[in-house]
Amino acid sequence: MIASESGVHGSAGLDSVGDLVDRMHVLRLPMVTRFRGITEREIVVFEGPAGWAEFSPFLEYGTAEASRWLRAALEFAGLGASAPLSPAAPNAPVRSVAVNATLPACAPGEVEPILARYGRVGTVKAKVAEHGIDSLPADRERLQEFRRLFPDTTLRLDANAGYSRTDALRACNEFAGLGLQYFEQPVAAVEELARLREDLDARGLPIVLAADESIRKAEDPMRVAELGAAEVIIVKVQPLGGVAAARSIIEACGLPAVVSSALESSVGLAAGAELAAQLPHTARSREILGASPACGLGTVRLFGADVVADDAGMRPVDGEIPVTRIVPDPDRLQELAVDPGRFEWWADRVRQCWAYLRSREAVTLRR
Repeated sequence: MIASESGVHGSAGLDSVGDLVDRMHVLRLPMVTRFRGITEREIVVFEGPAGWAEFSPFLEYGTAEASRWLRAALEFAGLGASAPLSPAAPNAPVRSVAVNATLPACAPGEVEPILARYGRVGTVKAKVAEHGIDSLPADRERLQEFRRLFPDTTLRLDANAGYSRTDALRACNEFAGLGLQYFEQPVAAVEELARLREDLDARGLPIVLAADESIRKAEDPMRVAELGAAEVIIVKVQPLGGVAAARSIIEACGLPAVVSSALESSVGLAAGAELAAQLPHTARSREILGASPACGLGTVRLFGADVVADDAGMRPVDGEIPVTRIVPDPDRLQELAVDPGRFEWWADRVRQCWAYLRSREAVTLRR
């Protein structure tokens, strides 16, 4: 819950949703390649007492779902009631976290130049099933080229729920020889994911399943664990309502977790890095993911421009990003700003999400 708290004043404080709208910057970030069906990403960034935060639900999301993203942004900006999170270990804060590179659907000849943008990384997540099972021949060819180029790199696959159960089993048969760390969300429903896992066990296919799109609300990871639908959960700060909420969900679920991006700018990725630095390391997580699990937070490399200079922010260096706060470059805030019509569209969306949160959680801003 986000509650009113006295004693917080100053220029960074906000008194109403109108003040929040006044401080908003709505930006359009160009992408270097088509990803998740889009070539541009619209985001909102604003500053609070704790620093800059990002609100960037995808355009098709309704108010109820988008409101969790706003709750997360308010928390990270220091406008929520959650207490500051403790470091991962006393007197030993984590200063950086490992990240994977992301390989979108592309021609085999593009594999090497796309991954070169990330520098040296130990783990790559490849997107598959862009057009469902029809993409299988192209996916196979691209992944074979990847393995030729990077025979020792850890590989994860992500189907974004693009298969039916029957098609997912076929794809798993095709990809089993690639040496996967895990296969993320081959099918949509948690129940189907559980049945697919049974199918894989029955056929002796050594593929670990991970749940991503199935993790949208606080109760979702519990459902995944209850049904045995997956062995790994993929968690994202904004969809789960903030760093504190996501951490509590991971602890309650008990499954190994990987923190991933919701395709955010460096401002939003900073919240993910904060959560990743505090992941619990259990015997099971080390068995599946290794001692230092790579998180899916290197996605700023997918953007042609970020909120900071090209050599700053959350751009991975040797497979790692820093655990730090990000302050946008004022010039980038101007260069990437949307037109007034799009700004007002986002302003309306913030007002709607704000009203939704207030009606359900007695939300007020810090004063």
